[in-house]
Amino acid sequence: MPHQLLAPYLFHYEQYGESHLPKVLFLHGFMGCGKDFVSLIETLLPNVCCLTVDLPGHGQTEVFEPMGYGMDAIALGLLRLLQNLNFVPCHLMGYSMGGRLALYLACQFPQQFSSVFLESASPGLVTEAERALRQQQDESLATELEAEHWPTFLAQWYAQPLFETLRRSPQFEEMVQRRLHNHPHQLAQALRGLGAGVQPSLWNEMAGLTMPMTLVVGDRDRKFVQINQSMAVRQPLAQLKILSDCGHAAHAEDPAAFAAALQIHLIKVQ
Repeated sequence: MPHQLLAPYLFHYEQYGESHLPKVLFLHGFMGCGKDFVSLIETLLPNVCCLTVDLPGHGQTEVFEPMGYGMDAIALGLLRLLQNLNFVPCHLMGYSMGGRLALYLACQFPQQFSSVFLESASPGLVTEAERALRQQQDESLATELEAEHWPTFLAQWYAQPLFETLRRSPQFEEMVQRRLHNHPHQLAQALRGLGAGVQPSLWNEMAGLTMPMTLVVGDRDRKFVQINQSMAVRQPLAQLKILSDCGHAAHAEDPAAFAAALQIHLIKVQ
């Protein structure tokens, strides 16, 4: 299993495809891991080179200092990893929490990235009051993560209406089994450091990006449909794709439609 020590991290990553091909970095969502994208990546090969990374607090990546869970630190750590692996410039693909991180990377280091493809992502909350409220909610959830029986918490999490269509996916049970390998205390730290409540608003920075951008969202995820419609208005280069009969995790709910959208994006930007 490939690992790389870049203090304060021991990153776990996987690379797929030939290194001379166009490169794509995949960033997973909360409670996920790099393996969430394996079946998607298989549909893209052999035309691209793909990299998955277990984000701090998730999967097999280890974090040795509390400050390592913050978005600034993670972004710098990922950039160092990409540079060490000769994986820049590359395209960014991020889902949910990973989408927020991908957008942050694009805004902070635009010269390192060729395009950004976001699934069910957001530029963050606009006002300090919204962020303060979300921090309180995330702290309550983190405390629950640390106190609750982990399989019980996971079952309750995916019982939310947000994931109704995901529960019908053939990939759902396999995905839940991967989630069970996470450590809830580390997930709690990731929530405190990477949650939407602590993320700075990226609305203005996003509007100034000059790289190609595709926004993908499921039509049943009304909250994120509205957010992404607003993103597309603010960012004239953004292409909005709304997938039918999908919720928050379109890549797992309709893998064929999602893969097609990503392939079209990559063809357009190459």
